[in-house]
Amino acid sequence: MTKFVLRPAKVSDAEALAAIYRPAVLTGTASFEVEPPDAAEMGRRMAAVVNAGYAYLVAEREGAVIGYGYINAYRPRPAYRWSVEDSIYLAPEAQGLGVGRALLDRLIELATAQGFRQMVAVIGDSAQYPSIRLHRACGFHFAGTLHAIGFKGGKWLDGVMMQRPLGEGDTTPPA
Repeated sequence: MTKFVLRPAKVSDAEALAAIYRPAVLTGTASFEVEPPDAAEMGRRMAAVVNAGYAYLVAEREGAVIGYGYINAYRPRPAYRWSVEDSIYLAPEAQGLGVGRALLDRLIELATAQGFRQMVAVIGDSAQYPSIRLHRACGFHFAGTLHAIGFKGGKWLDGVMMQRPLGEGDTTPPA
């Protein structure tokens, strides 16, 4: 396996994040955005996640960012405050190297340490088999499919919901 390191994202990573995300927006179905954000917007989004107290990580190999992942609030209403949603994007050359698994495992650790009780994956398109396999391998189970929830690239796309308990999950009330 090619060596890589995980580290907290920095503002200077914004250009690399935008470059990794761009193909998912323009030609992929993992994101339901249709216009790729530029580096300034990616930096703003990253800062909002970090400033809200959530983890934002990058995977780096030989000084180059090859993937990123973060957790964020699942929904804004107060009753959801114990649940987070994960997002992971990889450069094409990083796929199949264990980068996604390393990012997701670390995000699970960090979210658990922060006291969150559930992690949700909202996977764009039911044909995103690598993402579904990754989440299943990390302990997520299917929570449902929203059929034809988005329209992109001339076709209707499903949304797959997966969920994983963190820490004590729903066995005890949150502290």
